[in-house]
Amino acid sequence: MFAVIRTGGKQYKVAKDELLEVERVEAQAGDKIDLPVLMIGGEGSATKIGAPLVDGASVKAEIVELTRGPKLTVFKKRRRQNYRRKNGHRQDLMLVKIVEIAG
Repeated sequence: MFAVIRTGGKQYKVAKDELLEVERVEAQAGDKIDLPVLMIGGEGSATKIGAPLVDGASVKAEIVELTRGPKLTVFKKRRRQNYRRKNGHRQDLMLVKIVEIAG
């Protein structure tokens, strides 16, 4: 069985016991969270597509670890204008394990 979930403005196709790195939400490591389900399906069962969410479906996930993404360098330059700006950015992420898909 698989599900398509939405979190952090992105959509992910997930299955049970899968590890996934998503944008951080307000929670701590070890907490259990519910994720909104956009579509649910699997082998031998009918696929349900929500409008926008599937009624009665839920994906439960456990937060394994709070991490940060790789450092990105943002560099802006306009030639011959003596304009240069250099910034860095690291995205706050969390590693989640899909515990249960109920539909």
